[in-house]
Formats: sequence, C-alpha cells, structure tokens
Amino acid sequence: MRIALVTGAAGGLGLSSARRLAEDGLTLAVADLHAEAAERAAATLPGKGHIGVACNVADEGSVRAAFDAVEQKLGRIGVLACFAGILSAHPVPGRLPTVDITLEEWNAVMRVNAGGTFLCVREMLRRSAGRTIEHGRIVTVASLAGQMGGMQSGSAYSASKGAVLALSKVAAREAAAMGITVNTVAPGPIDTPMLHQTVPPGSGDGKYLGTAAVPLGRIGLPEEIAAAVSYLVSPGAAFVTGATLDVNGGMLMR
Repeated sequence: MRIALVTGAAGGLGLSSARRLAEDGLTLAVADLHAEAAERAAATLPGKGHIGVACNVADEGSVRAAFDAVEQKLGRIGVLACFAGILSAHPVPGRLPTVDITLEEWNAVMRVNAGGTFLCVREMLRRSAGRTIEHGRIVTVASLAGQMGGMQSGSAYSASKGAVLALSKVAAREAAAMGITVNTVAPGPIDTPMLHQTVPPGSGDGKYLGTAAVPLGRIGLPEEIAAAVSYLVSPGAAFVTGATLDVNGGMLMR
C-alpha cells in the first residue's frame, strides 16, 4: 500500500490531485488547516482507508504532528505533495504592486508558501533518513509567476514560488540516496478561486486577464495539474528528479 500525504487538499488543486492519486490506488492523508474540512474531503475520495488531518504547514509543530498522525493511522508515508499555499495574507482583487506590499504581507506569504514547503519536505527527509523508500516521491508546487516574474500575482507570491523551485532542486539531490525523487509542478493559469483573485474589479466575469497570451487559448483545469502529479508520483517516473513540469498552456516554453 502506497500512502500519500497531500497538504492543502481540502479544495482546489490539492483536492483534485488527491482524488487522482486515490483513483491511481494510493491511500490518501488529506491535510488542511482545519481537521473537519480535511476529513470531509477525504470522505469524498474514491477507494477506502483515506483520512483527514489538521496541518498548518507554517507551524513546525503542526507539521510534525500531522506526520505522526498519518504514520500512526496508516503507516509510513511514501508520497508527499505540497499544495498548501496562499496568494496573499489579505487577498483583494487584482495584483498588489511591490510598493504597496508591507513586510507583514511579504513574511506571511513566504512563511506559508516557501516555509511551509520547506517544513514538509524537511520532515519527509528526516523520517526517511537511513531508509530506502520504494517509489518514494515528493512533489512541490511552484507557479509560472515564480518563473516569469509576477504576471498577475505580485512579488511576494512570485518570490515564494521561486524559492520553492530552488528548494526542490536541493532536496532532489539530497533525497536521491533514499530512493526518493523530488519534482515540481509549475502551473500556469488554472481555473481556481486563487486565479480569480488576480482579476481586478470591473473586469466582468473574466477569470483571467491574460488568456490571449496563452498559446492554447484557454486557462487550464485542476484535473490537468492532477494528471501531472499522477505521472510524477507513478513508478514510471522513477528516473525523473529535480525536474519542473510546466503545465501552462504554452505560456513558457523551454
């Protein structure tokens, strides 16, 4: 039995990816800020044995407790997917200019997006030390904003996702001896509530202002991120590590 812990999985991209991994036959630990929401999400997944756990990824003790709970209830975690993240500590419609970003805002976004990913990845590596994890996988979540600089998301969010990209490469080198791959999914514009927050007031019903810049001519679907995660978690991706899988409709081609 392969056990996967997915953070930020009570909704959005995390829930879509948890659902896909459950369909792939994994047993899921759905983690989110509130235990009740995590448990409700876990109950919607296909298959049996899934659980929900509370986890504040920005809190070291909460991360440790979540890992403890999963290991006690399900067993050793073999897959970690880090979806927990925020666009802003106080989200308002539209992009917040750098000159208007307070240090409090900057620190809050970095603490969740970069710090939260770090704490979860570090906990996974600490618990895996001295072991070889069969089909061990870590998937982090960056963003096109962290690759291209801002877009509609602002500097705090973009910088936090840039940090995730760098962290993931270091972790990939360190985890290799344990049989764990570490890869990153970098979504472009995906149809989620977070994306809709980037649209300024007065833009009508538009979900994203830059659709014309997407070669494929549309925004993506959460299920398309889930498909990328499914591949990176699969046994067939065993020789892929330190990679960034771009799912952005062609907005960044490399």
